[in-house]
Amino acid sequence: MPLLRSLSRREIGPELMDDPHLDPAEHRHALAGLSRLNRWSRAAAAFWPTLRQLAAGGKRVRVLDVATGSGDVPITLAKWAKAAGLEVEVHGCDISDTALSVARSRADGVTATFFQHNAVTDPLPDGFDLVTCSLFLHHLPIAEVVTVLRHLRDAGRTVMVNDLARGRLNFALVWLASHALTRSRVVHYDGPVSVRAAFTRTELQQLAEMAGMSGATVRSQWPCRMLLTWSQP
Repeated sequence: MPLLRSLSRREIGPELMDDPHLDPAEHRHALAGLSRLNRWSRAAAAFWPTLRQLAAGGKRVRVLDVATGSGDVPITLAKWAKAAGLEVEVHGCDISDTALSVARSRADGVTATFFQHNAVTDPLPDGFDLVTCSLFLHHLPIAEVVTVLRHLRDAGRTVMVNDLARGRLNFALVWLASHALTRSRVVHYDGPVSVRAAFTRTELQQLAEMAGMSGATVRSQWPCRMLLTWSQP
């Protein structure tokens, strides 16, 4: 494991996954590794109680997952909703053609729509009951984080953001998990870099306030993550 430098300050650096010239086959391998990490960390489970509550009583709920990657989180939610007999309409968006192709191929047995969208530069479509986002904000400089949070806020009634939390223990856990659960060199490199670029709970709370998400809560989410939740008044 690389030497643990101080993580008191955020260090944002380029990640291999963000390289537009990344070989598509290597990109798909990395997406499969991230999907495995999402299952291990129970990423979809962070959103499930809220989704189930919103869909109680037979209400039809529209969900949008932003920067969806291979779509494993919204596809999992759609499968759970189908098994529970809930009326849930699932959508996901991402900037990457490769990621969207993988997401569409994996949406077997559920109704899920995936479309291309740049969540940093362009406002999102609105009218969603629940807008989710996982492992995206740490890729961005602060100004873009605030912009994305505003776009999420304007797109739905309830917003939930699941991301890494910066810290020495989380750095160690992510390094170990990324090496144990996948052979992707992209994930091996990007995992620790992502923790260094992540925010603390206090920092994310402040960014939410800057984005006009007054009353947002940020709580720890085991393992290695934190969960921001905000609902329209």
